Amino acid sequence: MAEASRTVVINRPIDEVFAFFTTPSNDPSWRTQVKEISGEPRTGARIHQVVKGPGGTDFPADMEVTAFEPPTRYAFRVVAGPVRPEGEFLLTSVDGGTDVTFHLKAEIKGLKALALARPAQSAMDSEVAGLETAKRKLEGT
Repeated sequence: MAEASRTVVINRPIDEVFAFFTTPSNDPSWRTQVKEISGEPRTGARIHQVVKGPGGTDFPADMEVTAFEPPTRYAFRVVAGPVRPEGEFLLTSVDGGTDVTFHLKAEIKGLKALALARPAQSAMDSEVAGLETAKRKLEGT
């Protein structure tokens, strides 16, 4: 299983932080793999996205929103593409800001595991590392 998680404290109100992470048009500003993305986040909705893959290949990685619970939880699962991770944002108000945890996991089985486990882990590590970029954008630094 490939898995990655990161937590940051963002010095902005929880409602503002939740809105940022649940607005697909913001994703390319902090998720370096996103080439295109569109959709309206709500539970059960499908968000269309195309991401950069290994070797510069672009591929679809559409997501289904599995939880939309303002302002504390946003979860999804990827329903297109060679690797289909599940992800979740958990937000908590803290003194002076918002604690954000972003967690991704993907079960990769069989022959796919031989070819895709390492690139998938690298991509997921990069995704959660993007929280630092999102933090800088939201804090204006």
